[in-house]
Amino acid sequence: MKQADISIFEQKIFYKFNNISIIEEALNHSSFVNEHDDANIHDNERFEFLGDAVLNLVIGDILMQRYPHLTEGDLSRMRAGLVNESQLADIARVIDLGSFVRLGRGEIQTNGCKKNSILADTFEAVIAAVYIDGNFDEAFKMIENHFSDLLNSIAAAMDHYDYKSRIQELVQETHKITPQYKVLQESGPDHDKTFKIQLKMCKVKTEGIGKSKKMAEQDAAKKALKILENKKL
Repeated sequence: MKQADISIFEQKIFYKFNNISIIEEALNHSSFVNEHDDANIHDNERFEFLGDAVLNLVIGDILMQRYPHLTEGDLSRMRAGLVNESQLADIARVIDLGSFVRLGRGEIQTNGCKKNSILADTFEAVIAAVYIDGNFDEAFKMIENHFSDLLNSIAAAMDHYDYKSRIQELVQETHKITPQYKVLQESGPDHDKTFKIQLKMCKVKTEGIGKSKKMAEQDAAKKALKILENKKL
C-alpha cells in the first residue's frame, strides 16, 4: 500500500501504526493473497480470529461497567446485538474500509468491497492490528470510539427498559412468587401527583418514586435489580 493511503486510513481509525506491515496484513483478503505467489504475503484470517476475541472482550467490559444490574443473559443478548456482521459492516462503511481492503480480481468484479461479510471480517482484523501494534488500551479506545453511537443508542433504550417485567421473571424463576407493590404515599394536586411505591420480594425491599404508579413501580424494580447484582435471594 502507498504511504499516503495508509496515512488516510490511520486518520479514519484514529490510530497511527508503528509497524506498517501489520496493518497491511490486516487489509489483505484471502482472494488477494491467492493471486500473489509470494510467501511473505499473508491474508488477514488469523488477525480476524484475534480481533473477534478482543472486540467481544472490550464490548463485554464496557457493558459490564455501564449496566452493573443486568444479568449474564441480558448482557449476552446486548453484546450480540452490538457485535454482529451487520453492525460491524456498518461501522466499516463509516470509515470507508472498503476502499482500503485488498481484494482479488474476482472479488473486485463482484463488489467485494461492499459485502457485509468482507467488511465485518476486515474490521475485526484491523482491531487485531491495533492490538498487536499498540496494546490492549489502544484497541479498547479504538473500539469504544467507533461503537460510541451504538452504545449511546442502547443507553437511551435502557431508559425505557421494563425493569418490572425483568424482576418478575427473575423471582418466578427462582422462587415461584410474585413481587408485591404497595403505594406508600401520594402527594401533590390531582393534575401533578407524585407516587411513592414499595416493592417487596423475598429479602429485598425497595422504594420507587414517579409521576405515575407505573413509573414509581419501574423505579422500585430498577433499584431492586441493582441490589440483586450482589445479593442472593
